[in-house]
This record gives sequence, C-alpha cells and structure tokens, in this order.
Amino acid sequence: MDHGQHAREGAPSASRRIVGLLWWAVFVVALAWFQITFVHQAFAIPSGSMETTIMTGDMVFSEKVSYYLRDPAPGDIVTFQDPEIPGRVLIKRCIAVGGQTVDLVDGRVVVDGVALDEPYTRGLPSEPLKTALGVEVSYPFTVPEGHLWVMGDNRTNSNDSRYFGAIEAPSVTARGVLVFWPLQDFGLLE
Repeated sequence: MDHGQHAREGAPSASRRIVGLLWWAVFVVALAWFQITFVHQAFAIPSGSMETTIMTGDMVFSEKVSYYLRDPAPGDIVTFQDPEIPGRVLIKRCIAVGGQTVDLVDGRVVVDGVALDEPYTRGLPSEPLKTALGVEVSYPFTVPEGHLWVMGDNRTNSNDSRYFGAIEAPSVTARGVLVFWPLQDFGLLE
C-alpha cells in the first residue's frame, strides 16, 4: 500500500446492520416512553362530560411539565387517575384546591363564598349528585389539603367530585392543553 492510501472498509455486514437497527429501535422506544411518562400524552375522549369544551371522540394533547413547576390551579383542565377504576384516566376541570370551600347554590358553583363565572357550562345547572358507594359529600364542602375538587363542564352529564368526592392531588397526571383531532375542533383548551 502506498503512503497516504488507506485501506477501504467493505460494506457493513448484515449482522452489524441488524444490530444498528435494533439499537435505533431501542432508542426510539425509550424516547417515546420518556415523553409519554414525563412530558406529554394524547387521549381520546370517550364521553360527553366535558362538552362543549371537549367533544366525545376528540383527541386531546396533555402536557406534564407545568405540574413539575407548579400545582394544579382552579380553571385548569386536568387528567387524573379514576378514583373508582384503576388504570382509567379521566379529564375534568379543577374547580377548587385544598382549603377552599365549594357550595352548590341555586344551580351555581360557589367557591369561598363567590359564585363562579363559568361560561363553559353553557348555563347548565350544577346540582348535587348521588354519591358513589362509601363516599359522603355534603355542602358546603371544604376540600381537604392535598386534594382537588374537579367537575365536568357538562354539569348535567358528568360523574365528578359531586359523585366520587375530592381527588388526591398526586393522582393528577397532566394538564389538557389542546384538542388536535378532528380538525374542526382543533384549538387550545381554556
């Protein structure tokens, strides 16, 4: 071989290509797991409890990063572990946090003595519901520390904190931010 010439490597062997592809597949799966676990997740909405803010069949994008920096706040649309069915995730609006008092007066939600302005309910009344077995909710209800009071925007068709009581704050998995499908419903959640 002349000085300055380098030996040429042949094409990588089939086994090296397979190993390379497997490493890429592992990397992609690990990256997807990381994003779903710590950054964001998409959900299909199976019921009408949040209509007309979120319609049945909508696909919602939720993000998890903001709740590493702050706690859920009233007005946030949150996803959380269903207190009745393990593994199922629900989506509702946070109405009150620990220490606040919720009351239902003449079909309106009152928090700490102030009636909420809730245009997203389309004027539907917020009435008490028959509670789940073993759950006791009486009004006015003071939300325990470390808990949230959540309600669906479709107040006449939502099993929410009126049914299962306040949820534990650590059960919150993400904050709903965007409807991305179908395109006619596309938009930020407020």
